[in-house]
Parts: sequence; structure tokens; C-alpha cells
Amino acid sequence: MAQFEYKVLDKQGNSKSGKIEAVSEVAARSSLIKLGLKPILVKKAGKESFDVMSLLNKGGKVKTKDLVIFTRQLATMVDAGVPLVRSLATLQNQTENPSFKKQLVGVSKDVESGMALADSLEKYPGTFNPTYVNMIKAGEAGGILDEILDKLALQQEKDAAIKAKFKSAMTYPTVLISITVIVFIALMTFVVPKIGTIIADLSEGELPALTKAMLGISDIMINYWYIHISVVVFGGGFLLRYIKTPKGRANKDRVLLKIPAINLLITKMAVARFSRIFASLMSAGVSVIEAIEITAKAIGNTVFEKELMLAAKAVANGEQLSAPLMKSKIFPPIVSQMMAIGEETGETDTVLIKVAEFYEAEVDAAVDGLSSILEPILIVVMGGMVGVIAISVIGPISSLSKSI
Repeated sequence: MAQFEYKVLDKQGNSKSGKIEAVSEVAARSSLIKLGLKPILVKKAGKESFDVMSLLNKGGKVKTKDLVIFTRQLATMVDAGVPLVRSLATLQNQTENPSFKKQLVGVSKDVESGMALADSLEKYPGTFNPTYVNMIKAGEAGGILDEILDKLALQQEKDAAIKAKFKSAMTYPTVLISITVIVFIALMTFVVPKIGTIIADLSEGELPALTKAMLGISDIMINYWYIHISVVVFGGGFLLRYIKTPKGRANKDRVLLKIPAINLLITKMAVARFSRIFASLMSAGVSVIEAIEITAKAIGNTVFEKELMLAAKAVANGEQLSAPLMKSKIFPPIVSQMMAIGEETGETDTVLIKVAEFYEAEVDAAVDGLSSILEPILIVVMGGMVGVIAISVIGPISSLSKSI
């Protein structure tokens, strides 16, 4: 007899887990069914389950566009009365992304075997985040899966639009910074040394301080290039790994919220995400505390996450959510005021959708404003760097021409 771990649903639909002894996995499933339980997962105890779909999920990235299309199409098919298993089978054949297609094959098999859709999607956290899974779970429980899928698709489209807008606005400044760095390195390693040698040979007097400084920097860049590359490569790698740790991520989020202009953009993006996700969860019938906790993790900023987790504790102690938000130093006052109105009228989700739409428009304006501010600043910086190098070279040449 071997021991098997299991996860089941009882007659009331509650999830339970435990261990059972049986000759085989099939025998274990049969025993659970005889007890009136619905097996979701049965595996041999003491061993990690080898989930091929999870490995495939790690191996490929599912784009937001693919997920939005899948969600929209699934909502349409479910609303039209097409059985869920058949809908999933149809969509997996239409999906072009190989990784996503293999995940959907696994989901389809799970649902066909009797597993709830949300439980199956939960196996692929890289594609379906906790917000997505919990909203699907609420949709299945309330029998409004098609409505929830529509809300999810809309939420993903809004998130994708904000990210695309930000990336588009930052493209030109990024290119300009790259060009500035390349030009500076080229001038300091090729142009300045040659001109500096000529000036040093011709000049009998002392070189200007600026020229000596630029020649010194050029000399360091040429003779110790391997140190600079090592610092950039290893320092950059360490920084990337550090900001992926909980402590590093928290420090990064705190620093970004202290940078002028950037902090306003991050705040508006976080408030827009909070309002839309929380409204969607509330309309799906998720409890207030659970909705706050899920939203906190979905915002993507540890400072806002910490603030919302404190708010969840206050709500658990009997307060309205608007009360802790009113005391918050990072949430704008309009959020708590609108939340209070929603709580009074019983239309929190409707009110927060209005807040989300307002801040999404604010994000668009802030991104455009940030881009328009950065562009001239970077141009000035680039011109200043080239100007300093030019002055350091032209100064001694001018002195030589006067002496001649």
C-alpha cells in the first residue's frame, strides 16, 4: 500500500486536502469518489509532482495580447452557450503561441476530468495571475463566468494600453541616452587622445585644467577598459538580481516614489490599477478583505501593497475601507472620498470604475508630459557633454594660435 496526497471538493463545493492509502493512484481516486468527494489532484506522497505543463509554462512567455484574445473569445463562446470543454478545445487549436497552446491543452484536460477552471488555471501562475484566477473562481461560483471574462478582458486591455503608452513615450529618451553614451565613449577613446597628443607636443606651457582632466579621463577609459566593463556587467547583474529580491524590490519602489515627476506617474498608474481591479473583484462577488489582498498583490508596487494590507486589517476590525485610505499618505484624497460615496450608496464597483477611467486618462497625460520634459533635458545634457569636450580641445589650440 502506498500513500497518496489529494485535493478534493466535497458535496458543498468546499476544497479539502489530505492523505489516503491505496494500491495505486486509480484506486485512490476510486476510494475518494466512493466517499462522495470529487478528486481534483491525486499524487503519490513524498514526491514532487512532475507537471509537464508547469515546465512548459516556464519555458515560454505568453503575451498579454494572446491572453486578452483568449479571454474575449472564451467569454463570447460561453455566453453563446458553448460547453466550456468544447470552448477550450476550440481555442487551443486557434492559439498560435506554442507555450500558451500547450498550457490550454493541460487546462482542457483538467476541466474535462472534472476540475474547476480556476483550479486548473492556478497551475500556470506565469500566465494567469491571482487576480485572474480569483475572478474566474468567483464567476464559476456565481454562474456569471461570461460576464467575469468580459471584465477580465477589459481590465487586461486597459493595463496593456497603459504599458504600451509608457514604453512608447520612453523610446525616444532611451535612444537619445544610448546615442549620448556612445558618442561620449567614441570621443573620449578615439578623438581626444589623438588631439591631446598633438596639443601636448606643440604646447610648451601648462595645459588648461579642463584639458588635463579630459585627457586623464580618456587615459583611464583606454588603459582600464576591462575594469569599466567588469563593473558595468557585474554591477548591472547584481543590481538586477537585487531588485528581484523582496528587499530590493521594496527599496526600488520607495526610491521611485521619491523622484519628482516619476512619483506622480507611478501613483496614478497604481491608483488606476487598484480602482479597476478592486471594482472588478467586488462586482464578481469576492469578499472585501479578499479583494483588497488580491488587489494589493496585483498592483505591482510594494509600497501600495503594504498600505492596502494594513487597510485590509482595518476592514477586518470593522472599519470601512474608505477610513484607512483617508489616512493614507500615498493614496490621493479623491480615492477615499469616492470610496466613501460608493460604500454609502452600495455601488462601490461603479464608482471605482469612474475613478479608474479618470486616472487612466491622467496617466496618458502624465506620460506625454514626462516625455516632453525628458527630451529637451537629454538634448541639453548631450550638447553639454560634447561642448565640454570641444572646449577642452579648442582652448589649448586657441592659446597656441595666439602665441604663433
